Amino acid sequence: MSLVPAVQLRIYPDDCDAYGHVNQAAFLRLFERARWEALALGPGTDVFTRAGAWPAIRKANVEYYAAAFPGEALRFDLSLTQHGKTSFSMHQLVRRVGDGRLIAAGEFTAVCIDAQGRPTPVPPAVTDAFGVRSPLLADPPHHLVLGDRQLTIDLKGDGPGILFIHGFPMDRTLWRPLVAGLPGWRRMAPDLPGFGLSDAFPDGTATIARYADDMVRVLDDQRVDRAVVCGLSLGGYVAFQLWRAHPDRVRAFVLISTRAEGDNPDGRTKRNEMIEQIRTDGVRGLADTFFPRLLAAATVKAEANVAGHVRTMLLDNQVGGLEAAVAAMRDREDSTQLLSTVSVPSLIVAGSEDVLIPGGTSRALAVGIKGSRFETVMGAGHVAPLEQPDATVEIVSDFLESML
Repeated sequence: MSLVPAVQLRIYPDDCDAYGHVNQAAFLRLFERARWEALALGPGTDVFTRAGAWPAIRKANVEYYAAAFPGEALRFDLSLTQHGKTSFSMHQLVRRVGDGRLIAAGEFTAVCIDAQGRPTPVPPAVTDAFGVRSPLLADPPHHLVLGDRQLTIDLKGDGPGILFIHGFPMDRTLWRPLVAGLPGWRRMAPDLPGFGLSDAFPDGTATIARYADDMVRVLDDQRVDRAVVCGLSLGGYVAFQLWRAHPDRVRAFVLISTRAEGDNPDGRTKRNEMIEQIRTDGVRGLADTFFPRLLAAATVKAEANVAGHVRTMLLDNQVGGLEAAVAAMRDREDSTQLLSTVSVPSLIVAGSEDVLIPGGTSRALAVGIKGSRFETVMGAGHVAPLEQPDATVEIVSDFLESML
């Protein structure tokens, strides 16, 4: 997904081979056309020529999941996954409009060149339109098909498994510094259903238990029997449910900026108010009110790329996915008594400037989980992996090494 609307393209007979399927060459043309249509909906198709630049495709990687036929409409979602000085990478996801079936996914890297063929800077209007992400890019995303929906997962490396579960209202790209900074592990960072590029549950509802069951499916897909489960905020709630329902799949916990308590009546009222806000004001309305609470004030002031990444994650979300997630958090089980049953190594991490989950709340987890380790990331708000990536990687790396 991106900050500009998705693009729909119709399939015509001349896009197909003798068997009536869209062939590979035609798909590459459709990917290209969708990129230009997305630009037309954003900064304009002349955004590159205005800047004296041209985007030359340097690398293309396409994976096909299902056939497409004449007369069908396809939806193309585009997100900017990497941004350098003269190059950028895009991820395009293709679904059939009629049934939402995943058809194909492509990863494309372009280099901007001038009239003489020399590298030239990427026009700022491109990143303004499509959002900005951490430049620490995982391998091309993996798409796990689960019946009539799919989960998008960043995968990297080999070795023992570590499963990253993002918070609300974020996506898998929250974890890119940790995915890049923890060699020797099989790193798995999925988008939860209804976030990022993962489909929402078809019935429009979600529970923490359903999220946890999907995380088990990720482990099954990657043939990982037991994983270190690293959850932030909402991801921590899912981690507790994994221990409640699937303790044999948990090797250790890394719990960042999360809590064990369920919502009290005042908290449930605030969740209901948030659902109404999402329905009334959409994703942008939620972003305007929620964004200032996620980051430390110093991050917003001095780290424009980090602030841009976090805001992009918020704006990329699906309204239905957000509503379902807020209801799931509102109705989650209290896990306070569960803490005493945790018998695996556990690391609790808090941001020193976190106003959503204050350090004292996080420290209560360390008290409740016998033998756990507590660490504070100085200068971080609610999103320590992005705000203070080096410190967060060091803390998590030290903990993981102590387990080996």
